[in-house]
Amino acid sequence: MQKQVLLVGESWTSTSNHIKGFDQFSTATWHSGASDFIAALKDSEYAITHMPAHAAATDFPLTLEGLQKWDVIILSDIGANTLLLHPDTWLKSRRTANRLALIHDYVAAGGSLMMIGGYFSFQGINGGARFRNTLVEKVLPVRCLAWDDRIETPEGSTLEKTQSHALFENISGEWPWMLGYNEVEMQPEGTLLATVAGTSHPLLAVREYQQGRSLVWTSDMSAHWLPEEFTHWPGYRQLWINCFDWLTERA
Repeated sequence: MQKQVLLVGESWTSTSNHIKGFDQFSTATWHSGASDFIAALKDSEYAITHMPAHAAATDFPLTLEGLQKWDVIILSDIGANTLLLHPDTWLKSRRTANRLALIHDYVAAGGSLMMIGGYFSFQGINGGARFRNTLVEKVLPVRCLAWDDRIETPEGSTLEKTQSHALFENISGEWPWMLGYNEVEMQPEGTLLATVAGTSHPLLAVREYQQGRSLVWTSDMSAHWLPEEFTHWPGYRQLWINCFDWLTERA
């Protein structure tokens, strides 16, 4: 039976204004950053359900029981506000569950959480992702910085292992380059597995938190920080399978 993975985020809407002399018009386009990830895990023992960012405000579970239907929850490029501000709270001033607290309780009770980097992961662009000092941060192997934490590496950056671990099994050869990541710092209870080469910045880290587990990959899952050379690399699929295997091996 396949294990169930909920991927939350990894989508955005873009608007453009087109001005042609006196005349102008606007367009809007919707984008998914999850296509390569979902394709890579096809036919694996992990079934990926994608909950786009615009749907998460209403559809992300409001109960612990709802979260516990999932073997792994991934937060990728989605800020804390989307989970905190259910429309009933934002538009109608009603009390709703604090879903950051529910994620904490989910991990503490034996759930598995992964956070993947992006412009609205960890602390994010202009500090807007806002996971610092939250109950989600409390379960992670890393701490968020207090400011815009993006590190752009247009020249390319690479992974440097700090120790052997099951997350690197069946991945051979040279790892492709990345074009950026979120800078974070280690929690004392976290285990650092890889840094960005030439720095002390964590790239891959894991943690056991009470009865559950958490894992972070501080670069992206696709463009723009992960180029095609990475997402089309055979190790791309194996990396995620290894992550899920480690997160769920207690089951």
